[in-house]
Amino acid sequence: MISEESKVRFDREVAKYPADQKQSAVMACLAIAQQELGYISEETERHIAQYLGMPVMAVHEVTTFYNMYNQKPVGKYKLNVCTNLPCQLREGVSTLKYLEKKLGILMGETTPDGMFTLQQSECLGACADSPVLLVNDRSMCSFMSPEKLDQLVDGLRAAGDK
Repeated sequence: MISEESKVRFDREVAKYPADQKQSAVMACLAIAQQELGYISEETERHIAQYLGMPVMAVHEVTTFYNMYNQKPVGKYKLNVCTNLPCQLREGVSTLKYLEKKLGILMGETTPDGMFTLQQSECLGACADSPVLLVNDRSMCSFMSPEKLDQLVDGLRAAGDK
């Protein structure tokens, strides 16, 4: 389950809020747990809910609202492709389809080698740079042409094989 080291990190996050508002640290606690465990299971949601003194459903609502929280194991590289309307108008959906073909998986799936998980995403806030995708919820990639997608995937695959 959650290590003592992560619980210490939980304590630091909770300390940022008044004692009667410790549930405000739910997003930080979810992020810490995901860093350690790779995804947020129902058991993890229950543990965080108990720790923060809030209903399990309230934690689950946060987990399911934001696509940065993985509800099942994902590949080493999670690729979130924006398919919101502005990106749709600038090749967002075809970008997703291109990656499905290149990776040999459908949106929502993980490659058999566990290297890539492909997801669609709501607005990533970079409409002028579309099509855009987010790698591992941290690195934004803009103006993703097929050539740039090939470079990205091939580069990540090479880095992941090391």
